Amino acid sequence: MRLGVHKVILHEGTLVYDLYGSKEIYERHRHRWEVNPRYWNLLEKNGMIFSGKSPDGKRMETLELPDRFFFLASQFHGEFRSRPGRPEPEYYGFVKACSDKKMGKSKPKFRLG
Repeated sequence: MRLGVHKVILHEGTLVYDLYGSKEIYERHRHRWEVNPRYWNLLEKNGMIFSGKSPDGKRMETLELPDRFFFLASQFHGEFRSRPGRPEPEYYGFVKACSDKKMGKSKPKFRLG
């Protein structure tokens, strides 16, 4: 069981980096599951980007599919810190992307940092 706040290293030029505006973040975890390292290369070869990793590189913390309008997944639980007037960046990005898509706008660009 992975519990508590852990550092996540974000890769520049990715959606999650643009949303958080930082190269490293600290987020709360509560999970037992992780991406099997045997499949990392295969997943990346087929277009997935592991955009956030643990400092030692042994855990994939966020992933993206850049060819989609908005696709971001995380191992951590941003909802623990999200508030109505101060949503976590991943939730802000998702809601903005939904709104932009409905309004017929192009794929959103985030530069919050």
